[in-house]
Amino acid sequence: MNFLATFAIALKALRVNKLRSALTMLGIIIGVAAVIIMIAVGSGARAQVEAQIRSLGANLMMVFSASPSFTGARTAAGSTHTISEDDAYAIARELPDVIATAAPTLRGSGQIVAGNSNWSTGFHGVTPEYFDVREWNLAEGRFFEAAEINGAAKVVILGKTVATNLFGDMSPIDEVVRIRTVPLTVIGILAEKGQSPGGSDLDDVVLMPITTARNRVLGATALAKSRSVGSIQIKMLDGADSKLAEERVRELLRQRHRLQPGQDDDFTLRNLTEILQTREESSRVMALLLAAVASVSLLVGGIGIMNIMLVSVTERTREIGLRRAVGARSGDILRQFLIEAVTLALIGGLIGVLLGSGGAQLIGYYAGWPIALSASATTLAVGFAAAIGIFFGYYPARKAAHMSPIEALRHE
Repeated sequence: MNFLATFAIALKALRVNKLRSALTMLGIIIGVAAVIIMIAVGSGARAQVEAQIRSLGANLMMVFSASPSFTGARTAAGSTHTISEDDAYAIARELPDVIATAAPTLRGSGQIVAGNSNWSTGFHGVTPEYFDVREWNLAEGRFFEAAEINGAAKVVILGKTVATNLFGDMSPIDEVVRIRTVPLTVIGILAEKGQSPGGSDLDDVVLMPITTARNRVLGATALAKSRSVGSIQIKMLDGADSKLAEERVRELLRQRHRLQPGQDDDFTLRNLTEILQTREESSRVMALLLAAVASVSLLVGGIGIMNIMLVSVTERTREIGLRRAVGARSGDILRQFLIEAVTLALIGGLIGVLLGSGGAQLIGYYAGWPIALSASATTLAVGFAAAIGIFFGYYPARKAAHMSPIEALRHE
């Protein structure tokens, strides 16, 4: 008997008991739908973490000023200035085997005013290396020039959020804004970055030359003399060991600051790449755990298929005997029942794919969760459903194929 004839007989047998076939498929439908939803939610969370890593910049490490402890108390990171521009340049110069570049940064906050509009935001005094470290491009305009850095030029680059709140849809290029009464000309608009891992708006920022921030806006004479900065943002080389890079930076800074063994660091070092990678790994593990839990439904559906197929074999014993008596071989019987089991699993899998995809979209829409539907995950779920049909359908099919024709014909 050829395959098409066997397939037609199997489908006819399934249509005879429509309700039982539908109930048998229910476990597979629920299992596949649950797997797709869980993988979509988990993949979406992981993609969000990856986007946040990219928004901060690849291989990022940060050094903040912090005073050593005094009588048991320690000030917050950045509350005092104990690191300098020279420290940043020394890190890039003396650790070329692990560090790509380093960018000193001064930070302040205040009202930025443009005409009748104003916006409260943070501003950063930066060097050209900052844009490389943070992998930040421009949507419009240009970057700072060397002469503007050296001459403390009155120029700024605005984040998208600041530009929108001050100028709406108009281009702010060559417009003048004021920060702490200092007039500054807008020369560029930063490309959008979105939210940070902590949920803050990365586009709510104003960048200016570090000399402009220090000498004109902050007006800090002491900072100017010492070339002190609030933080140093460091980009590690691709493939560099982040732990090793962290140790090398700490060792160099302690040496430059003449700190004795046992003396506390007068800076705080944070390896953001390691933190975000840990978070990404947690998201990945959680997605796998959710998918594993959902897969239990598929196994339950497979057991349901086996049970129903065993019942079907018992009910159709005389039919099996008649088919064997008129010339059907054991292989024909085996294929027929296997096709029935796989068909049930595949139809259930396809329905589960539709329900799972729709359910994932609804969850993303109403719950506001990131969702990432994957074609590979969908194919895997359907393939797994078919494999379950074969695995759990084989025993009933084998039992039917090995029945004695004479005993089957005697069955009541």
